[in-house]
Amino acid sequence: MLTAADTLIATAHAAGLEICFANPGTTEMPLVVALERARGVRAVLGLHENVCTGAADGYARVAGRPASTLLHLGPGLGNGLANLHNARRAHSPIVNLIGEHASWHIAADAPLTMDIEAVAGSVSALVRRIASPEDSGPAMAEAWRAATARRGAIATLICPHDFQTAPGGPPAAVAPSVPLDPWDESGLASAVQALRSGEPAALFLGGTALYGDGLAAAGRVARRSGCALLAELGFAKMESGSGLPPVLRLPYFPEVAAAALGHYRHVILVGAKPPVSFFGYPDKPARYLEGREGVIRLAGQDGDAAAALVALAEALGAREPWTQPAEPLPMPADGPLDAAAICGVLAALQPRDAIVIPTAVTSAQPYAPLACRAAPHLQLVLTGGAIGEGPALAAGAALAAPGRKVINLEADGSGAYLPQALWTQAREGLDVVTIICSNGRYRILRLELERAGIPAGPVATALTGLDNPRLDWIAIASGFGVPASRATTVDELAGALGRALAEPGPALIEAML
Repeated sequence: MLTAADTLIATAHAAGLEICFANPGTTEMPLVVALERARGVRAVLGLHENVCTGAADGYARVAGRPASTLLHLGPGLGNGLANLHNARRAHSPIVNLIGEHASWHIAADAPLTMDIEAVAGSVSALVRRIASPEDSGPAMAEAWRAATARRGAIATLICPHDFQTAPGGPPAAVAPSVPLDPWDESGLASAVQALRSGEPAALFLGGTALYGDGLAAAGRVARRSGCALLAELGFAKMESGSGLPPVLRLPYFPEVAAAALGHYRHVILVGAKPPVSFFGYPDKPARYLEGREGVIRLAGQDGDAAAALVALAEALGAREPWTQPAEPLPMPADGPLDAAAICGVLAALQPRDAIVIPTAVTSAQPYAPLACRAAPHLQLVLTGGAIGEGPALAAGAALAAPGRKVINLEADGSGAYLPQALWTQAREGLDVVTIICSNGRYRILRLELERAGIPAGPVATALTGLDNPRLDWIAIASGFGVPASRATTVDELAGALGRALAEPGPALIEAML
């Protein structure tokens, strides 16, 4: 007998679902059986729900289509919330399937009962509790449409156990998705005037402006007008590398970001909202463009940024593509490793069409300017600031793009949030190389103390240190089934990275700082 769980999965499969990242429990077993029967939806196990949600984020960003998660009741959803927060900021299309107690058992207030709607509502564009077995197909159809609206969003379905096991019906049809918002006609005229003024100008890019036709059009505009190209600090994905228009990522620290934007008389927003600082400091800028003249909105976050840039290029008569001679990056000189050396080795050796995920908070900073000269690649970065997503993002990206090498530049502090993702990489045989920048501390927190002029006393030192005991990444990786090595010099790192890139499957390199 086909069940309502079968109807739900069949509706998603017919709409285009190909993968489900799962950490199921008792209340999800009928959905597990439905995945078994689906014959076309790949089920991938994560040892922690935050692996599942982070991998769904990575898959959705690279594939450009929804992934689903299968999570156990409210606590399972809660465990995956941090990376759903990142996914929401990335506009990643994800459909969460959350098992729920049998409808008649909820009032008993069993130990795992909680307010799932309240938790899901913090990250979801749509939260829907399936009301009956017959509602399974229509509920999934609505969730799929919500997830694929405009740039993408998160939809969460709450699936009572007894409704999953009841007899099912035919799959439901999914209505056409909501398209991207149109770009701003008045903004186009203002942008053309600004770019023809001869005054310093920059395009501030996000969304579809950072890859494909959008990036190509931005390059034509830059070549014609001489404007700079800047990217959001937390962009979802960006094509970068030699021969592509060079886009500089907005710096992290607020005074540096404000100074970078201060060079330009005109800032044109395309697929991005006005940038703000990560945190509010009483003596530093927070809303970088607020109150400034010369800020022009051509397309918002949900706008058709690529079409806006094509229209802007046409209005400027910008027909010549961006051209840049290829200049191989030199390998850093041998010596002890620091952040600049690690990023230099990565940029010099990364293969063409790699997917690079530089999520080490401080140690990855030198990579951004080098990326424009590296082999052409796709970058995914941290969007919502919830650290530790890199290994899970890498797993999802590798599943979305088999045949492409994925390189995750991670730190020991943030990497320790989610080492379980290494097990999924090993189990699925994914081509992911993880470089752990191992400095034995939460370096970003030490920097914040230094910037505030606060001496690190014994409590602050203990709460920002990872060296008592020091994490053993060789043992951690090996325990999860991933081959690992350690490098202390530039030449050792170059050799280890070269070997890892030449072999199929996952590998980890601990780069000692």
